[in-house]
Amino acid sequence: MKLHNAMWPGLVGKGTDEGQEPPISLEKMLDLTAAAEVNGQKFDGIDYFLFLPHTNPEASDDELRQIADLIQSKGFAVGSLVAPVWPGTIGDSAMGTAEQREKFLSAVKMACRVAGIFDNHGVRKYGVIRIDSAEFGVEKWKENPSSNTAQIAATFKEAAKIAADHGQRLAAEGEICWAGMHSWKDMLDLLEAVGMPESLGFQADLAHTYLYLMGYNAAEHALLQPGYSDEEFYAAYEKMTDKLRPWTIDFHVAQNDGEVHGAGSHDKTGKHCPADDPNGKLDIVRCASYWLKDASSRGIQHICWDGCMFPNATLEDPKTWNTILDTMIKVRDANASLV
Repeated sequence: MKLHNAMWPGLVGKGTDEGQEPPISLEKMLDLTAAAEVNGQKFDGIDYFLFLPHTNPEASDDELRQIADLIQSKGFAVGSLVAPVWPGTIGDSAMGTAEQREKFLSAVKMACRVAGIFDNHGVRKYGVIRIDSAEFGVEKWKENPSSNTAQIAATFKEAAKIAADHGQRLAAEGEICWAGMHSWKDMLDLLEAVGMPESLGFQADLAHTYLYLMGYNAAEHALLQPGYSDEEFYAAYEKMTDKLRPWTIDFHVAQNDGEVHGAGSHDKTGKHCPADDPNGKLDIVRCASYWLKDASSRGIQHICWDGCMFPNATLEDPKTWNTILDTMIKVRDANASLV
């Protein structure tokens, strides 16, 4: 199983507004990743964000091939891609108006185009295209939950058809900030409503799914209460993963300290923490095993670290990446018999 690092922590929550840190360039993120090494093991590849400033969505085929060359020159493959489905990028809300939903589908088409170019180049041989509902927060969704979930499902079905036509698969990332995807139960309901597991599955992130357990944005679906024991935790974890694992086709290794965090225009969601954070709530290796059981049967060939919204000082510290890579190796080795 290949070990990847995500490029979007250099972008998400970054910007030029007051209080924001500046984005980190693609080349800088690649160099930080390439410098990491643990006992001769390096990262095998990267997962990649398809929007500015890392990617111009209107880039020509030749320009995209040059990006592929750059990534390959650092010794990396490309795995999963993040489609720019949100308002302010190419896309818009998957539960919005017909015009908004068409923008969402345009972002999926753009991502499929880039995926095809990377595939043909040879830098990419596995991975999915990540999406979400692109509807920040749950208040609007709560006005009519069944109708809004049906609207998102209809948009996702169209997106899945587009992906299938391009030989790609979509993975919907479960986070408490995405309407209709904000609890484990609502996420499961949405996946079942789409009902196209061959073309649209689930992307599990250890930090985000921890907040699913606590029912942060859906108290009625909480599986744990504060002060839980280890025994209660793993019973709840098994219940959640048994429901979502059959849909899981992409996996993010991460840590969470039980808090939520937002930056820039990104609504509050599960807070990513350093792999060795003393306040981390997760035994990363053990929790990963629940998601990675039979991973190869679901087409998972790589795992990716996600440190979304880490401060720049953390991202630019070489120790950060060696600690992360060491954790990724432990996840891979401990779960080798499961995949």
